[in-house]
Amino acid sequence: MIKAIVFDFDGLIVDTESAWFDCYAEVLGGYDIPFPTEVFAACVGSHGGQIEAYIRQMAEGRTDISEVRKAAAKLHAVKMETVTLRDGVAEYIESAQRLGLKVGLASSSDRAWVESFLRRFGLLDSFEVIKTKDDVANVKPDPELYLKAIQALGIEAHEALAFEDSANGAAAAKAAGLWCVIVPNPVTEQLAFGNVDGRLRSMSDRPLEDVIGELQASLLP
Repeated sequence: MIKAIVFDFDGLIVDTESAWFDCYAEVLGGYDIPFPTEVFAACVGSHGGQIEAYIRQMAEGRTDISEVRKAAAKLHAVKMETVTLRDGVAEYIESAQRLGLKVGLASSSDRAWVESFLRRFGLLDSFEVIKTKDDVANVKPDPELYLKAIQALGIEAHEALAFEDSANGAAAAKAAGLWCVIVPNPVTEQLAFGNVDGRLRSMSDRPLEDVIGELQASLLP
């Protein structure tokens, strides 16, 4: 029986990720450097090591990576001023609370970043547990964030349903033993997600009750 919902943050609750891709693509385009979606998507939900390695290689002799970071961050900050919640997110959180489910969050981003958005949208108090990269040694796709989240929620892994937008996040949730439904964003929708338990275009597509009911029905003999 599902007793808790654990949400990812970037790309799932707020689509910060598509904005990051657009910003890096714009900055690198100014130096005639291509920025393939697959380079960015491979790091979504985890750390950006592959992105940095790509930029260092491609930008050598044209610009410094620190300048690329600064320019992209400046553009991203402007985009974040008008960013909104992804469709259906608020409704899913409300539904989880109405159903008496525990609600947690597991993010590879730092706590200050995550909480700044949750405060803006009035959602900070909606989460009983928030685990970020500040709480673990290893971020997704390592399962540590999800293991810490379910431990803090006081439940078993099979009693929790994770919602993720990235392959790294989905891998972490499944490795930790959670159910996982993916809700990709424009950057991650072409990724291969492997073994997951469901897929939604957005949370506005189906009520949370239906998603949970279908998963629990699959357990019946």
